[in-house]
Parts: sequence; C-alpha cells; structure tokens
Amino acid sequence: MATILIVDDSATMMEGHKRILEKQGHTVHSAEDGEEGFAKAKELLPDLILMDVVMPKMNGFQATRKITKNDSTKHIPVIIVTSKDQETDIMWGKRQGASDYLIKPADEKQLQETVDRLLS
Repeated sequence: MATILIVDDSATMMEGHKRILEKQGHTVHSAEDGEEGFAKAKELLPDLILMDVVMPKMNGFQATRKITKNDSTKHIPVIIVTSKDQETDIMWGKRQGASDYLIKPADEKQLQETVDRLLS
C-alpha cells in the first residue's frame, strides 16, 4: 500500500487517523508541526500527506504551500484535515495547493474514500 505522513499537533487525532490508515494497510509516519512536516515530506517523499492547520512553528497552510511549491515534494497530494470550517478557510487551503479539505472530525469512511481517491 502507500506511505502516508500525518502532520498534526493533536496526539488524539493523529492516533485516530493512524489507526484507520494502518487498518487499510498503509505505512504511516507522523510530524507534530508544519516545520517538522515539511522536513519529513522532503526526507520520506510519502505518497500522501494529511495536514492539520492550527499548529505551532509553521501552520498547515504555510506547510502545504511549501510542500506544493517545492520541486522535490510538489507531486505529493495534501489533504488538509482541520476544524477550520469556514468557506474562506477551505478556499484558502485549496489556494495553497491542497488536493482536498476535510473538516474534523472526519469520519472513517470519508477519510478512507478521500485517501483512496487521491492515491488512485
């Protein structure tokens, strides 16, 4: 299956997403903020990234923009997964290069379907 990077400062959310993805057979790596997420994206070159927005050091919008503009990582789809549910947030996330945008808490079926679609 795929290698997926989860970037989220919430251990609870990270573990929940990790459980769902590992159950599907994916290999999951994690980072706790946007800065670490960008570094791991360059190092691991995962097949997909799940990105929170509200995090210390570098927020998810900034990290998504860096990932999608960097020559070595711009091919990696990024799904923003956040509680920021305003239409302007969704538009801004997609303008930063996100392939999709899910509102927390994303249910298991929705997460699986979005991941499967972007990996196919």
